[in-house]
Formats: sequence, structure tokens, C-alpha cells
Amino acid sequence: MEATRITVDEVKERMDRGEQFTFIDTRNPVAWSESDKKLPNAIRIPANELDQHLDEIPKDRTVIIYCT
Repeated sequence: MEATRITVDEVKERMDRGEQFTFIDTRNPVAWSESDKKLPNAIRIPANELDQHLDEIPKDRTVIIYCT
């Protein structure tokens, strides 16, 4: 499946319709620790380690990957 960009408003709209997502926070450890914004239940995997953790990503729902 091809990756596409999605806006915050689109995510909210889809969540309001009941769609389930897996969020993956790919910020590096420094950016993550300095941020006061963190999504509850997001899976934290630094972008440069994503390939090593593919088996941890659920395959039964849409995955949204975000970073700064």
C-alpha cells in the first residue's frame, strides 16, 4: 500500500466516524523527551529504527506515522 499524507482535521474526522488507527511516533529520543505533546497509546519507534520493529506494528488497521 502506498503512503499518503493526512491532515489533523482528516484524522479527527475519521476518528469521529469510528475508524481505528495505530499511531507511530517516529521522533528521535531527544525531540520526544523535549516535547510536551505526546499521543497516548502511540507506539514510539525512532524513524531510523522503523525497519527493525515492523513486527510490532498492527496490520489490522490504518497506521499513521508522525514526526516533527
